[in-house]
Amino acid sequence: MSNLSRRKFLLTASASAAGTLIINGCSTGLNKSASSSSSTTNAAPAVNVSAADAPETTTAKLGFIALTDSAPLIVALEKGFFAKYGMKDVSVAKQTSWAVVRDNLELGAERGGIDGSHILSPIPYFMTTGKITKGNTPVPMSILARMNTNGQGISIASDYANLNLGADSTPLKAKVDEMKASGRKFKCAVTFPGGNHDLIMRYWLAAGGINPETDVEIVVVPPPQMVANMQTKTMDSFCVGEPWNDRLVNKKLGYNAITTGEFWKDHPEKAFAMRKDWVDKNPKAAKALLMAVQEAQMWCDKDENKEEMCRIISAEKYVNAPVEDILERMKGNFDFGNGRTLQNSPLLMKFWRDQASYPFKSHDLWFVTENMRWGKFEASTDAKALVDQVNREDLWKEAAKAIGQEAVIPKETSRGVETFFNNVTFDPANPKAYLDSLKIKVA
Repeated sequence: MSNLSRRKFLLTASASAAGTLIINGCSTGLNKSASSSSSTTNAAPAVNVSAADAPETTTAKLGFIALTDSAPLIVALEKGFFAKYGMKDVSVAKQTSWAVVRDNLELGAERGGIDGSHILSPIPYFMTTGKITKGNTPVPMSILARMNTNGQGISIASDYANLNLGADSTPLKAKVDEMKASGRKFKCAVTFPGGNHDLIMRYWLAAGGINPETDVEIVVVPPPQMVANMQTKTMDSFCVGEPWNDRLVNKKLGYNAITTGEFWKDHPEKAFAMRKDWVDKNPKAAKALLMAVQEAQMWCDKDENKEEMCRIISAEKYVNAPVEDILERMKGNFDFGNGRTLQNSPLLMKFWRDQASYPFKSHDLWFVTENMRWGKFEASTDAKALVDQVNREDLWKEAAKAIGQEAVIPKETSRGVETFFNNVTFDPANPKAYLDSLKIKVA
């Protein structure tokens, strides 16, 4: 990454944090009023844990963003799974933006921040390499699990209803060119520079011949503020997780071009990550947290639990959205707001089924490679070595075995060749060939 692009990247990330602070009127410290602790729940009794396996600590401070895919952390708290595995003093606190998540992880719980979080999968890699931290000081992170697959979307303002956009963004190109020539660029909102939604938005645009670096303006907006910003016409499109795409449709402010399972079937999404120093100091506690999260993921993915799950996370202290804006898409029922619908779709958000929780290293390799594409990682980055440093699939396997789920552990660290909606493939055995095949890129 050049000095100029590094500076632009850091300034953009910092602007995200600053904007969040202005809008929400709070510091980067935890919002205590939004924090919940497992010690206040009707937790199930702790399982029979031998003294040798007892967690080194029963306390962990975790964060989340108001998105449906934060459900496993919230459910693990509310259903008593953390306490069940001996982690009886876990708190789960709402964060106002991904920049605040970054800041609080950088602080760590001992300095008023958090130990771990529901997180955009690329952020632990940026933090580990010091790309987005103060003074570019590395804050090593450990990815313990994938939180979910699928469940994001690209939404378009009602002003562009006539384009009836879908997976193919080509019909948008003429409008983008027209707006650019008039001096106002088409504005696309994402949730964090180099994060999941930024990468999906950029890929979607570039696949239609639109250069996200020069043809449009990409801005950073916290997920819960996406719909409000669309209502005030401060953006033309956004990429974000649910329930905010469905909320936009229900408020009749626009339509969804895609649900992201259409972009890449069963694509990796959020991660559950902890500070590496916390994991190294408390390996048994980290395993206990993972066991609780895995059990919560299994619970969330049972059809008979989806309505209760949506009621739990809809609370003001969590996602703060009506159940009706969450539930249908959790069942695989999509109304895109432009007459297109999907019923009982396999593209619904998944937490456990189809190996959704397993942190495949091949998926993290795509996140790093795609960020190399856009200059957020240097072209010389040893992506495989970086993934091996951050991804702790070994801990996931230990936790899965401990809760009797050894049969679902994949035999390979790679899910193999992945295919995107435009028939481009990513072979994790040869990421350079993927990069070389892309026409629009920085790297």
